[in-house]
Amino acid sequence: MTQLANDRPVLAAAPGIGGGLLLAIVSATGFGLSGPLAAGLLGTGWSPGAIVLGRMALAALALAPFTLAALRGRWHLLRRQAGQVLMYGTLAVAGAQFCYFSAVATMDVAPALLIEYTAPAAVVAWLWLRRGQRPSPLTVVGAVVAAAGLVLVLDLASGADLAWSGVAWALGAMIGATAYFLISADTDTGLPPLALAGTGLTVGTLVLLAFAATGLLPMHASTLAPEYSFGSPPWWVPVVLLGLVTAAMPYATGIAASRRLGSRVASFVALLEVVAAVLFAWLLVAQLPGPAQLAGGVLIIGGVVTVRLGDRELS
Repeated sequence: MTQLANDRPVLAAAPGIGGGLLLAIVSATGFGLSGPLAAGLLGTGWSPGAIVLGRMALAALALAPFTLAALRGRWHLLRRQAGQVLMYGTLAVAGAQFCYFSAVATMDVAPALLIEYTAPAAVVAWLWLRRGQRPSPLTVVGAVVAAAGLVLVLDLASGADLAWSGVAWALGAMIGATAYFLISADTDTGLPPLALAGTGLTVGTLVLLAFAATGLLPMHASTLAPEYSFGSPPWWVPVVLLGLVTAAMPYATGIAASRRLGSRVASFVALLEVVAAVLFAWLLVAQLPGPAQLAGGVLIIGGVVTVRLGDRELS
């Protein structure tokens, strides 16, 4: 979820398409690492809420200088769009991340992420129902293909014993991701995308802190060393990586990539997050989806690409 565009440059990068493509790949790869890293912490007793809180807080701190630079001379826009910022931080940032890590606590990383990545189809449905933007036939075909892939990812045909609580959390993450795309695409506010990202992370952190203080959100952490395929690093290593490598860096590189490639091309490259998540889950926590789930993943990605192509026909 890194397609933030139309902001002032925050990173120096190689000019042209090649530099933009490299930045987009770095962004997608960073986001794909989050689930496998979190899985190791969950195994030592960390709660999803504690993981998300640590990740968001570190990312907000890392992006704070860039957020302040983006808002320089435009603080009135932040006051004017306070409601949207609150919704973005609560639903699109905190909600999406918390639901995703809650899903990872009860199911493998790859199926959870694949379910979340049906969000583009949900965006199309929302725009049709709420704004009357009727999808093209190609978009409908893509949604059907993605739905068929979802059936395979959930392994419904074989009657496998599925953690339906994990599926529900993953669908919650999909709703959060859908909100992210819809809010981020709203260019009428005038609020710089990087400012929205940084303030959204801050709002999400404060929301989770409030829930934790009231006892509504369990916060459990552990100093035990998490176990990964390569060994057992100190607990703080995956925490720092989650905040800096899987959140702050992907947001920053994604913004730079979108300015060089354009949002449409960058969004296609963002699908590499699913591939990266599967590879990292295999390398770090020995999770590999079965043949049917792999086939379903291919269908979901193909369906999402088709939906985007169909959406492009209408523009």
